[in-house]
Amino acid sequence: MQAKVDIITPHITDAHALDLPCLKTGWVCEHELPRWDPIHIGRMALDISPTKHVVMLWVAAFISLTLMLIATRAHHKAAADGRPAKGGLANGLEAMVLYIRQEVIIPNVGHHGNGYVPFLLTIFFFILFANLLGLVPYGSTATGNISVTATLAVLSFITIELAGIKAQGWGYIKTIVYWPSDMSLGMKLFISPILTPIEMLGKFTKPFALAIRLFANMTAGHVVVLALISLIFTFGSWFIAGLPVAMAFGIMAIELFVAFLQAFVFTLLTSVFIGLIREGAH
Repeated sequence: MQAKVDIITPHITDAHALDLPCLKTGWVCEHELPRWDPIHIGRMALDISPTKHVVMLWVAAFISLTLMLIATRAHHKAAADGRPAKGGLANGLEAMVLYIRQEVIIPNVGHHGNGYVPFLLTIFFFILFANLLGLVPYGSTATGNISVTATLAVLSFITIELAGIKAQGWGYIKTIVYWPSDMSLGMKLFISPILTPIEMLGKFTKPFALAIRLFANMTAGHVVVLALISLIFTFGSWFIAGLPVAMAFGIMAIELFVAFLQAFVFTLLTSVFIGLIREGAH
C-alpha cells in the first residue's frame, strides 16, 4: 500500500525537518535539521534548534537582502552613467519601494518620517517573501506561525512606542495615563482611574491585531485548499476531481494576491500607529 502524502499542511505546520524533492517516497523526503542541546535559564529550558519555519525566515531574509543589493547596485551604476536604470528587476523593486515610501509610509507617519522608512520597508519585503515562500513547492509559510507574527508585532510595538517617546518626550506619559487638560481637577481624578486601564489596553490591542491578522490570513488560504483537495478523497471518486482542483487553483491565485496584501496591510497599520502616537506631539 502506498504511503499517504500530505502536501498541504506542511506549508503551515512547523517541524524539525525540511521537505525536499524525492522520487522514492511519494515525491517528498524529510531532511532532519540539527538538534542542539537546550539552553537552561534557571528551571526553564530554551530550545534554540532550527526548525522549518526558522529556515524559511532565513531564506526570506536572504532573498530580501540579495534583491535589495542587486537593485541598489543597478541604481548606483545607472546614476554614475547618467542614465535610468535598465532591467525589469531593478525597475520593479524601485517602483515598489517608491510607492510604499511615498504613498504609505510618509503620508501616515507624518512629516520628518524618513527615519522610519528603512524599518517599514524591511518589514514589508521580509513579510512579503516569507508569505510567498508558502506558495512554493516544498516551502512553508512561516507567517502562518503565531510565534513569528507575534515577534513581528512586538518589533512594531517597540518601534511605535519609541517613536512616541522621541516625539513627545515627557508628554509620552499621557499616552498611558489618561489626564484630560480641558477638565477640572475633580473630573480628572474621577475619570483618570477609569480610562487609564483602557488606554493601556489599547496599546497592546494594536500589536495583538497585527499578529492575529497576519497569522489568520496566511493560514486560512492553505486550510481552504486542503479542504477542497480532500473532497476528492472524501467522495472517493476521480469524476469530481476537476472541480476541486480548479477551485484550489483559484484559491492559490487569491493567495498570491493575499501574500502582497498582508505585507502591505502590516506595513500600512504600523505606519498609521506610528503616525498616531507622533501626532500627540504636534
